[in-house]
Amino acid sequence: MGYLNHQQGYREGLLETRSVVKKEAYAVLTPDGLVNNVVPGFEDCDMSILGSPRMGARFVDYLVTVKNNGGNKEGFGGDGIQTFLYVVYGNVTATVDGQTYELTEGGYIYVPPHLELKFENNNNGEDSRLFLYKKRYQEAKNVSKPEVVTGNVNNIEAKAYEGMEEVLVQDLLPADISFDMNIHILSFKPGASHGYIETHVQEHGAYVLSGRGMYNLDNDWMPVDKGDYIFMGAYALQATYAVGLDEPFAYIYSKDANRDIEL
Repeated sequence: MGYLNHQQGYREGLLETRSVVKKEAYAVLTPDGLVNNVVPGFEDCDMSILGSPRMGARFVDYLVTVKNNGGNKEGFGGDGIQTFLYVVYGNVTATVDGQTYELTEGGYIYVPPHLELKFENNNNGEDSRLFLYKKRYQEAKNVSKPEVVTGNVNNIEAKAYEGMEEVLVQDLLPADISFDMNIHILSFKPGASHGYIETHVQEHGAYVLSGRGMYNLDNDWMPVDKGDYIFMGAYALQATYAVGLDEPFAYIYSKDANRDIEL
């Protein structure tokens, strides 16, 4: 079944999908075909594990639908694992080190590797959907650990990306060397594109928030749509054109940063 689109049983016509997985290089996962994973500590949650080391990533991404008063009350992350939570829609209460944070649509919280994240749905009986991330923190000499960061993308200025006014970027975390990663939202007006095909050591996990595009992934042009997940491995060629008429093509994505390569 495709639990996100509530389809069960036989389909009309042949089985088909836009999803493509080329381990270590790239992947596109569409909502149709994602399965519900049971993960200890997460109660009354539908969870899909997206990017992971089994795909070639050095992080794990999840798509979580939190129902009723569900959530994670035991603690997520900590003991060297940093976490990040973004509210796609709904309302959740996050708790870190005894401090609570109310997160509505577009809200987010970063939790450093020495603390645990707990959260609970707080959406008047309606579901909340979250994009959730974890990664083992990479220590660096004479660099202190980061602290909790929280905010809402609606309060973050969108800046022109590499001088292109039709492509906007929002930085969700500070440009601080204590972070070994960052989270951004990149938004393309219909018809806009990257200025060049990128080739770099950093890897990305991206969740499409709106619109659609054609994405060059390791020189394969792949159609991507709202609700899709994209993994881009180290050195995978990557660039996109936004297509469609009515809304920008936008996605939230992670990027490893501020560290040398370990041997």
